[in-house]
Amino acid sequence: MGARMTTAEPVATLRHLEHGATIGEALAFFDGLPAVEVPELLGSWRGGEIPTGNPMDGLLERFGWHGKRFDSADEVHPLVMDRPGGGVFSLHPGLVPLPALLPALQRRPGLFRHAALGRVARAIAPALGTRAPKARLRRTEYRGVVSATMCYDDLPIHDVFRRVDADTVLGAMDLRGLPSPFIFFLRRE
Repeated sequence: MGARMTTAEPVATLRHLEHGATIGEALAFFDGLPAVEVPELLGSWRGGEIPTGNPMDGLLERFGWHGKRFDSADEVHPLVMDRPGGGVFSLHPGLVPLPALLPALQRRPGLFRHAALGRVARAIAPALGTRAPKARLRRTEYRGVVSATMCYDDLPIHDVFRRVDADTVLGAMDLRGLPSPFIFFLRRE
């Protein structure tokens, strides 16, 4: 696969990239997709990732990430998690010390990938839950395109979205201190 990726069939391209891609391939696909308007994101979404070699690859899934919920432009639940035993809950992102953990993740990417750590995190995560929205949607410019962006309230993170189809978006998580974005997708539930 070359550095420039075709978007003639974005759904097929996304299915291919779900198995892994270089960051260049993932960003070429992202850059070729159209912008998303804020109202298009309203609702509940199931998440997945595009593994690119990013230190964040696999972490959200290991800790039980389900997706995101956009109730309105000002009421967003950025980390909807699977509850042990069934159901979902919203994790309070401000209680996750991601910026403090980022240097360790970059030095030793496998550090937080142990199955036992994932089981412990899934068991205690509901205690870090919240009913309050912890992010907002705004339009921002990223990589030359103005598109819907989820801005976390408590963390230096912006998730920028592009449309794959009416029920699928591709996201680029721009986190201060991360050299390249974490690439993920959302499918409408």
